[in-house]
Amino acid sequence: MDRTDGASWVVLGRVEGRVTAVTLGADGAELDRMTLPVPDLPAWVGALETAAAVRWVWSDAPRWYADLLAAGVRIGRCHDLRLCHAILRDSELVAAHAPVRVASAWDAAPFVAGAESAPALFELGSSEDEPSGPPEDVDEAVAEFARQREAIDGSEDPGRLRLLAAAESAGALIAVELRAAGLPWDAPTHDAILTDVLGRRPVGGGTPEKLEDAAARVRAALGDPVASLDSQPKLLRSLHRAGILVESTSRWELAEYRHPVIEPLLEYKKLSRLVSANGWAWLAEWVHEGRFRPVYVPGGVVTGRWASSGGGALQLPRQLRAAVRADPGWRLVIADVAQLEPRVLAAMARDEALADAARGKDLYAGIVETGAVALRSEAKIAMLGAMYGATTGDSGRLVPGLRRTFPRAMALVDDAARTGENGGVVSTWLGRSSPPPSSTWHEAQSRASDVDASGVDETRARRWARDRGRFTRNFVVQGTAAEWALAWMADLRGRLAAIAPVGDADAAPRSGPIFSTRPHLAFFLHDEVIVHAPEEHAEAAASAVREAAAAAGRLLFGDFPIDFPLELRISESAEKD
Repeated sequence: MDRTDGASWVVLGRVEGRVTAVTLGADGAELDRMTLPVPDLPAWVGALETAAAVRWVWSDAPRWYADLLAAGVRIGRCHDLRLCHAILRDSELVAAHAPVRVASAWDAAPFVAGAESAPALFELGSSEDEPSGPPEDVDEAVAEFARQREAIDGSEDPGRLRLLAAAESAGALIAVELRAAGLPWDAPTHDAILTDVLGRRPVGGGTPEKLEDAAARVRAALGDPVASLDSQPKLLRSLHRAGILVESTSRWELAEYRHPVIEPLLEYKKLSRLVSANGWAWLAEWVHEGRFRPVYVPGGVVTGRWASSGGGALQLPRQLRAAVRADPGWRLVIADVAQLEPRVLAAMARDEALADAARGKDLYAGIVETGAVALRSEAKIAMLGAMYGATTGDSGRLVPGLRRTFPRAMALVDDAARTGENGGVVSTWLGRSSPPPSSTWHEAQSRASDVDASGVDETRARRWARDRGRFTRNFVVQGTAAEWALAWMADLRGRLAAIAPVGDADAAPRSGPIFSTRPHLAFFLHDEVIVHAPEEHAEAAASAVREAAAAAGRLLFGDFPIDFPLELRISESAEKD
């Protein structure tokens, strides 16, 4: 991991209320070491950021960065040891004997910024107060950084892993910044939506009137006035007694039956989900002073996708988007990528036929133009089936047409599925590898091959193998799409920071000291971003979003001719027209 841009590596550690900073040379040798009290850290970091190009190396970005932002200090780049350790520990590109694989102290869960159970960095008085997490002793951090540099430099493809580590670490910074800036949220609008959909808010708690009405209609249709609707096993028994022999209460399975209970039950489930996930209790807990501040967890899914540890930012229902409203004098720049995963698949496979179908147009309409399928709806079903391993129904019927028309793309996912079925490991474009199958999985496969194996043993082994094949088939595509999204956001973050701030009169103080006067990322959802920007800079921010998407494609896939078109708009609200 040689330094090629003139930046210094500064490793941070802390113990007993003091921070130690170790500056490393390009070869990893220690150049300088200093210790300072924790309260002095923001001023020192801010001064060094201004004076020199620095890459901060630390245990876990939320553990360090949230308090720096609160103190008005933004950093440019970091190396997140916990996140990068998880990638390198499991990557099949890393040598099997690499010491990073056995540095188990770094297999810790992330620190959750804002959690009441753990004190803030600047409030620590002694090591006894420290939260659980990766090691924070500076010498441990320096040693782990050395292991990670060795793992990358000795890997099969150092360039890709180096890029992945940089992108993952940039994502760690962005996640903390998203929480610090918050998503502009209008609580009265949210309350009005809930009242319109659910009825008046019950005084003193209880069930909203429209939810209660839907429940009464469900029970009447079932002929069971005491049917339990919130217990899956009990509800299934009530449905079975009514002749509805479903195995779950999913919308898709219920929709296959014609019965008076289906419509009110689907309505009840929808309303109940809104109450429990984003109702008045959620509004009171997560929206304060005009901002929704969720807790993002970069790399929280094995594919590298983000997860959420609080607030449910990755599951916000579209009906609440009207509550996402820019501050006065500001605008929202809302952008999402059209058909991100199929486009990523085309680039990974170097399938120019699929890239041609996507260029400058709706990809599914482009597939129809090739003659692979007849309808756009069929193109979508077939492509999703190919990436997720659907082998029955419409997907099973339509996927062969894709194989004939786009053999390189289909071969990539088919090969990934075959590897998974055989118990192998697959990797994303930049080198994040899937977890190996469990010992239970291997035992099932072994038992099925015994001479005295039963039909049950063989059926179970085949089913588990197919399930793993579907997982690895999608892993390579979803994981690479997550890498593209990280590259997009990292590039966009830099472009937005380069836009001049506005005057204090146009400030959005609820976005915090760093983001109150300049465009900034405010929301992320897999293939969508929302930027909160002063009105005078909204067009510049929109251009930055577009340019960053194009740059991310070039960074990952070079000159392969694939585009990543955006559905982009500038508005006061995130509600779609």
